[in-house]
Amino acid sequence: MVEELLTAGIAAAVGVAVYAGAAARVVKQYERGLVFRFGRLRQGVRPPGFTMIVPVVDRLRKVNMQIVTLPVPAQEGITRDNVTVRVDAVVYFKVVEPADAIVEVEDYRFAVSQMAQTSLRSIIGKSDLDDLLSNREKLNEGLELMIDSPAIGWGVQIDRVEIKDVSLPETMKRSMARQAEADRERRARVINADAELQASRKLAEAAAVMSEQPAALQLRLLQTVVAVAAEKNSTLVLPFPVELLRFLERAAPAQPPPPPAPASAPDDAPAA
Repeated sequence: MVEELLTAGIAAAVGVAVYAGAAARVVKQYERGLVFRFGRLRQGVRPPGFTMIVPVVDRLRKVNMQIVTLPVPAQEGITRDNVTVRVDAVVYFKVVEPADAIVEVEDYRFAVSQMAQTSLRSIIGKSDLDDLLSNREKLNEGLELMIDSPAIGWGVQIDRVEIKDVSLPETMKRSMARQAEADRERRARVINADAELQASRKLAEAAAVMSEQPAALQLRLLQTVVAVAAEKNSTLVLPFPVELLRFLERAAPAQPPPPPAPASAPDDAPAA
């Protein structure tokens, strides 16, 4: 009798251990648990920690609540200004409603990926090339809104969308390089012309001042000679203004003309 009771107790203990092992589940901190009983979703979400289910009857489905980084494959499209480009992006999202993410959509990761690719191609067709290259923040916001609208019904929240790279054809790259070079050359010419204009105005003012004092022009000439001589050149080209020559001619005293030479007798004249 005692042996039978002992055997029954051991069998019961083993049965309880087996049942507990089959019923025990552990939900991690970054997960939430959904219990399906005979295929129907039970109310409530199992929090992180230790939980129990009914073996065979219940099935526990765990849902990851972490932010998912989903790379979007490069999509080729034609921009609004008829330029062929390849654009790739990355989507950051997370599950906020575990029940909707499991029940409303078959695979929420695949659904978000396909929606991101479709939205990216749509953004390429609606944007200009300059917007893709320099105005990405606005495009990121528009792309996020396009993906987030259907994702709300899937229990998914789009955290951020970033356009990573824009690939251009080689011919377009060369054209853009020539355009940038031409623009820089244009700005350089404008700057040089503006400098020449300012210099000409200053020279005109200096000439007006020197015209009132002829000695100032002579001083300026001497300064130029000193500056050129400081270079230790063997040859010195000295410009001499015509106005200074005229000034020296007026300042020189007038000399009397030379006396006429005496007339000489011709060789064939007869002797006296």
